[in-house]
Amino acid sequence: MTRISLRVNGREIAEDIDDRLTLADFLRDNLNLTGTHLGCEHGVCGACTVLVDDEPIRSCIALAASVEGKSVKTIEGFDEDPAMEVIRDCFSEAHGLQCGYCTPGMVLTVRDIIKRERCASPEQIRIELAGNLCRCTGYSGIVKATELARDRLKNSGGD
Repeated sequence: MTRISLRVNGREIAEDIDDRLTLADFLRDNLNLTGTHLGCEHGVCGACTVLVDDEPIRSCIALAASVEGKSVKTIEGFDEDPAMEVIRDCFSEAHGLQCGYCTPGMVLTVRDIIKRERCASPEQIRIELAGNLCRCTGYSGIVKATELARDRLKNSGGD
């Protein structure tokens, strides 16, 4: 067992955990943050994407102990985030979601793309999204949602 202390969605957490517990399982099972989805459990599909110290990571292949002392943000932690509000609205408007399984990881990745690369072309967006798999949408709506959100955030000067 290992004792970890970290901040999750702004809340200080300290717990004893099994050394082999993944971050995704810790978030889902220990903290009941089930917006972090498990798909492939090999770090390939992107459904489990969370932010650790503002960097997207695959939580299914990261050990919970590896985020000791860090800040983790899951999809549930963006209620007060103006950029995420715009992204969610654009996903809805552009039909960028269907079954919703990939959506939490997808919107976290889109937020990261927009924050880093305000002028991303559709081709760049597709390349950046390559690590997030969606079996339903064909990606057209997701790329359109990303472009809409990028343009709205750029024009508003918002983050």
